[in-house]
Amino acid sequence: MKQISIIIPVYNSEKYLKRCLDSVIQALGRISGEILAIDNNSTDDSLAILKDYAKKFPIISILHCPTQGAAAVRNLGAKKANGEYIWFVDADDTIDKTAVSKLLKKAKETKADMVMLGMKRIYQNGETNYLSAVDPSTPDYKSRFVRYGLGPVQVLIKRKWWTQNGFNFKEGIIQEDMELMSALILYTVNFAYVDEPLYFYYQNPESVLHKKTFNPNIFDIFPALTGLYERFKVADADKTYHDELEWFFIWNLLIDSAKDFGQFPEGKPGFARSREMLKKYFPNWRKNRFLRQKPLKLQIRVRLNYYK
Repeated sequence: MKQISIIIPVYNSEKYLKRCLDSVIQALGRISGEILAIDNNSTDDSLAILKDYAKKFPIISILHCPTQGAAAVRNLGAKKANGEYIWFVDADDTIDKTAVSKLLKKAKETKADMVMLGMKRIYQNGETNYLSAVDPSTPDYKSRFVRYGLGPVQVLIKRKWWTQNGFNFKEGIIQEDMELMSALILYTVNFAYVDEPLYFYYQNPESVLHKKTFNPNIFDIFPALTGLYERFKVADADKTYHDELEWFFIWNLLIDSAKDFGQFPEGKPGFARSREMLKKYFPNWRKNRFLRQKPLKLQIRVRLNYYK
């Protein structure tokens, strides 16, 4: 068995793909691993780039996913992976040259189901910020994990644990990671972290979530949050993590998605749908303890977005 399978969804990524592949190849070095590059019906030169790299580097396998969307691609990758651990890496990002060795070392030392890593976010203007990993030695680490809103790229995952629990990303929506990721902690026996910037996330203005024209998929936030809540309910954890889920809904509906709803006339119905969702799941959201800890300016902004 290989030590790691790195799964890279590829869709019209010709501008960034070589940069990504070079970083992953360098990070693997002599470690026993594989790169599953999964083309998702690209219409640019992405597939040609993959074929060229696959000829030079036998560790690269090219797969094809006819079903559109990152969820379907990641699900296929996890199913086809042969590594003891899997790591989802996006084609427009890069990883540190020490990332694979450090994550595998930590995973084996701790026998972790998941190892979370730090991530540096890089903006077009050159500014950066750092998203730290959740420290499992802190008393409230599970609470923070639920509230964190992390993406699939931020965790190394034990494949056997992923498969045995039947995890899958919800297909047909662009918020597929939100629907699943925060619920993973409910099934984790061992959780570890490496709080270093091992992943470099480049803010890509051409990505699905950063389009400058209206995209009806911004409304995918609603089935995504519904699915996440249902995962907690099935695990009988919706009451235990009530405040965390409530804050997660507040942040994603009244702060993050509200920017998209307000940016386009077609997005205005999102405000009404947000109100209805909060009334259904968290009618007393205004008393949320995490909201009350935030600056007054943010609290006012949240309330204004609720009544838009």
